Order: sequence, then structure tokens, then C-alpha cells
Amino acid sequence: MKSQKSTRTLDDGGGGIRPALAGSALFVLLCGLVYPTVATLLGGLLFAQQAGGSLIERDGRVVGSSLVAQPFADARYFQPRPSAASFDPKALSGSNLAGSNPALRERMAADSAALATKLGVPASSLPADLITASGSGIDPHVSPAGAQVQVARVAQARGLPVDDVTALVHSHTARRTFGVLGEPRVNVLELNLALDARSARQ
Repeated sequence: MKSQKSTRTLDDGGGGIRPALAGSALFVLLCGLVYPTVATLLGGLLFAQQAGGSLIERDGRVVGSSLVAQPFADARYFQPRPSAASFDPKALSGSNLAGSNPALRERMAADSAALATKLGVPASSLPADLITASGSGIDPHVSPAGAQVQVARVAQARGLPVDDVTALVHSHTARRTFGVLGEPRVNVLELNLALDARSARQ
């Protein structure tokens, strides 16, 4: 008799399956439809630039995103950090190699020597971020030191005064967020675009 009573209680909706299913459906509706829709609409209204991918346009043409690094091999441009993902936003990743891994050490040593030769500076003076890949593989920033060590080469390649290029680096150096979060940083793409604009005025 007790077993039959328990079965009837489960089937008649008195705290059984139907309320559980209704609660699940409600949460699916709220969390799977209502919240994403509201968040997307508010994001588009309040942060239109970021919601659109932080795209940068020049002369009506999208040239990149302030959130995604691009490779710059030309000596007239500042170069970003190395990328283990070959600067592919669809393949975000670091190298996953430990600091003790011989392959990582060999790659860093080779990159350090090549970059030192390219910049005409001792390898020991290179900031670490210019020879180490970021975790995402598409970090758009370098440190102020990473930009400063490239100033002389860029100025020479463009025929610009070193002081002018240094001033551009300073004006494109972002401070710590809220004064405490993160580190000072330079967006490489935005700096290179500012260089193009400066050269065009000559």
C-alpha cells in the first residue's frame, strides 16, 4: 500500500516530475534565450565598437581589429609579439611548451639573435615580450620597452626624426586599466596606422 501511494504522489504533480520539467523549461528559456538576447542588445547599444569586434577602418575599408595582432615584416613598421598561432584568430593558442623545453629555448634563442641583428641592438637588451609568444597567439600589444627598442629602426626606414617616432609611441601607450590593472601597453596596429598617417603628411 505504501508503494502505491508513493507512485500516485509522483504522478499527480505534487512535487514530482511535472514541476521539475516546468522549472527546467523556465531556466532554459531564461538562460538560453532571454538573457543572451538582452545581453546582445545591450552590448550593441552601450558598447557598439566592442560588440562589432573593435574593427578599425581607414578610408572606408576595414584594416584590422584593435584586439587582434597582425604580422608586420616591413622595417617601416613596428612588429608585434611572436605568435604560436601564426596570427590566425581561428587558431588561438600558445605553444604549450614549458620554459624548460629545449625546443622552446632553441626557438627563442634563434628569434632573439635574428631580431637583435634586425634592430642592431644586443640580444640581451631585447624585452622579453618581443621573443615570447602570448597565450592567445594574437596579443595586439607590446610593452613600451618593446616598442621603444624598435624606434630607431622604424625612424630610419621611414626617414623620420627619432623624436617624432618616440612621441608617437608615447601617445599610443595605454596606462594600467583603472590605474591598477594590467601593465602599460602599446597597440601595434594603431601605432603603425598613426605612422602611416604621419608619413603621409610629409
